[in-house]
Amino acid sequence: MKPELNPQQQGRVADRHPGKGPAFGGLPGACNLLLLALLMLVGIGCQSTGPTFIPADRAIPDRDVTLREGDIISLVFPGSPDLNTTQQIRRDGKINLSMVGDIQAAGLAPTAVEKAVLAAYGNQLVSAEVTVTLQSAAFSVFVTGMVVRPGKVTLDRPMTLIEAIMEAGGFDYQRANLKAVRVMRRDGDRIQNHTVNLKPALKGEACPAFYLRPFDIVYVPERFSLF
Repeated sequence: MKPELNPQQQGRVADRHPGKGPAFGGLPGACNLLLLALLMLVGIGCQSTGPTFIPADRAIPDRDVTLREGDIISLVFPGSPDLNTTQQIRRDGKINLSMVGDIQAAGLAPTAVEKAVLAAYGNQLVSAEVTVTLQSAAFSVFVTGMVVRPGKVTLDRPMTLIEAIMEAGGFDYQRANLKAVRVMRRDGDRIQNHTVNLKPALKGEACPAFYLRPFDIVYVPERFSLF
């Protein structure tokens, strides 16, 4: 018969053999570690990932994109609609406007072209207003994760997040987490991350469109599962 240990001796035995003391209910140490790991995984899996608040100016087509030769832009004059025009930027980087001739467009943002147009027209306009919008341009984004054909997607027009994913073959619906699609976007020397819940849109509910910008990286994560 083994001699009984007093409380002080039991404490020393528990210190030398973790997992065998009363606090562990007699389970072996390895089982305790496995149980702890499973509890941690369950905790992670139960965390809900909500959509990140996206400022309106980050979800619309980029007004600061640099225009290039071959891009198609539209110019709308609210006070002089007869001057409205849609043109492709020529190889020399210019467009031609009624009454003022050639205007440089390539290498400039749409907002800079607007200023150049207003300066060229001077006081010839009834209202000193013009809006320049990029209608078609060839640039790339990258779509990866739980999609059918991950890789580079070339966009020839302003395109939404859902449209780009469909260009990559669509979601892998058995594995994709539609509630936490991530868009990584370079902003100077920093990377901005936007998390977008696309499930409402795919269910036909009304929600704001998220437009992609050149060189965005789209990542569709996998749904977490213990099995």
